[in-house]
Amino acid sequence: MRANELKRRWAAGGKTLNGWLAIPNGFSAELMAHQGFDSLTVDMQHGIVDYQAAVSMLQAISTTSTVPLVRVPWNEPGILQKMLDAGAYGIICPMINSRAEAAAFVAACRYPPAGSRSFGPIRATLYGGADYPENANGEVLTLAMIETKEAVANLEAILAVEGLDGVYVGPADLANSLGIAPGFDPEDATVVEAIRTIVDTTKQHGKIAGIHCGSPGYIERMWSIGFDYATLLSDARLMAMKAAELVSQLKDRAGGPASSTY
Repeated sequence: MRANELKRRWAAGGKTLNGWLAIPNGFSAELMAHQGFDSLTVDMQHGIVDYQAAVSMLQAISTTSTVPLVRVPWNEPGILQKMLDAGAYGIICPMINSRAEAAAFVAACRYPPAGSRSFGPIRATLYGGADYPENANGEVLTLAMIETKEAVANLEAILAVEGLDGVYVGPADLANSLGIAPGFDPEDATVVEAIRTIVDTTKQHGKIAGIHCGSPGYIERMWSIGFDYATLLSDARLMAMKAAELVSQLKDRAGGPASSTY
């Protein structure tokens, strides 16, 4: 089976950079995959990506060595297993708030006897190899999103679930849950303290910790306090930010009316 290089990097003490795909298009996913990210996550929760688009995006990522991940819409066995069968090498599952929810998530992602995943790796064997069924339990990542006050309170129990590889912090929902306005790269003391609690507790359990970030500087800061992987914005935000920057420069230099018709 094709090795999950994220697991190899983390085992060696390395940090990894994750990209985020909100645009439902194979070509944009392929472009992102060729930019040097260690992994790319297809976002099926808050993006506008449906199943067919997600499959095309996974195929596009396969043109590189970038590890394909998927954030599913919810902790529901059908979509969890469908995305694994489509070739995702890891699942980020939102709103895991209890041990029971974490256990259900892991069970859906593992073949028996470790879990209850149904057999049918229709594309996963094309991507992972003919021996995928025998080795998938050891290579596919299960990453629970910790993004509420309740989840932080239950973190020890969540991390105790056998087969859970790690966690992923959603700072916006975490802030919201703590009564703080959501946003990228939080500086509010309450949110920062919760983030530190999450990473410290996760590392004490010997598991992997990741977080969504809005800038390279914040990513470096999160790596320095113990996070193993971090996400930089998304394809949509990166495109919009760069376009706005360049358009603004040219508008300032051009002068005259803001727009014209031909």
